[in-house]
Amino acid sequence: MDEALQQRFNDQIALELASAYAYLQMAAWCEARDLTGFATWMRAQWSEESQHALKFVDFVLDRGAEVELQPLAAPRSDYASPLELMEQAHAHEREVTAAIGALYQLASQLGDYASLSLLQWFLGEQIEEEASVRQIVAELRMIGDDSSALLLLDRELPGRRSPARSAGT
Repeated sequence: MDEALQQRFNDQIALELASAYAYLQMAAWCEARDLTGFATWMRAQWSEESQHALKFVDFVLDRGAEVELQPLAAPRSDYASPLELMEQAHAHEREVTAAIGALYQLASQLGDYASLSLLQWFLGEQIEEEASVRQIVAELRMIGDDSSALLLLDRELPGRRSPARSAGT
């Protein structure tokens, strides 16, 4: 594997782990505010992001390259509202999508076709991730200050998974 590509994969591993770390912090924030449905949803995201990091780790190792884990900064831990929390999650998902796109572009330029297959899968996954979070943001905007509607959404979120996620991918 090209050295620059290897470094970018290691950067992506760090970003996926930082995503998992952020979702776990968000889950704790939700739990502390008795938003247990949101917390359950965030924990599921934590698990998924952790699995994504491992998928990248295994890919790098399978290619005979080195994995170099990077230090992670503490994620943001306070939010003014569930809406702000989900807007932050959406912004983070867009950042991950952009990073995978840049990694795809580099792999394309280098003619690393083995990487393109993996990265194409991740780009499809990111479309689902962004859509899922964007939908929750839209619903929270509709809810506004209606605590009854927030309670209903909180009860619904643990069971809300996209078809790809419910299939275990």
